Amino acid sequence: MTVIAWDGKTLAGDKRTNFGGLHATTTKVYRVNGCLVGCAGNTAQIYEMHRWLSEGAKREDLPAAQRDVDKCVSMLVIEPTGRILQYENTPDPMVIENGNWAIGSGRDFAMAAMHLGHSARVAVEVACALDSGCGNGIDTLEFNA
Repeated sequence: MTVIAWDGKTLAGDKRTNFGGLHATTTKVYRVNGCLVGCAGNTAQIYEMHRWLSEGAKREDLPAAQRDVDKCVSMLVIEPTGRILQYENTPDPMVIENGNWAIGSGRDFAMAAMHLGHSARVAVEVACALDSGCGNGIDTLEFNA
């Protein structure tokens, strides 16, 4: 479920969440401590990781569920310098050196769209059209906005 895409300028994310087949709408992209942040995975854990990052991302405070590789959420953090960090099941992020990046079930569709020169917003639109786990609208954030 979910697609979050970064094109070097804009962070875009879909708004669909799913509770046992019942779809709802939620926000998955945020501004946190001067960074742009997008999360994919269990919505309750997304909020928990958002809080962890907001409160300083201390190693010892990483939510317990995040340590489980089968249950952890993916969190994309874009620093004001443009550096891309991806958190998975540890408090240590991976540094992604690509110019653009995407996470979530719709990531492959989004990456293909950006590879073809489209914006993150269009990439999320494409993923929403092709991945049944994505949809319910799109949120975007930029540093200069």
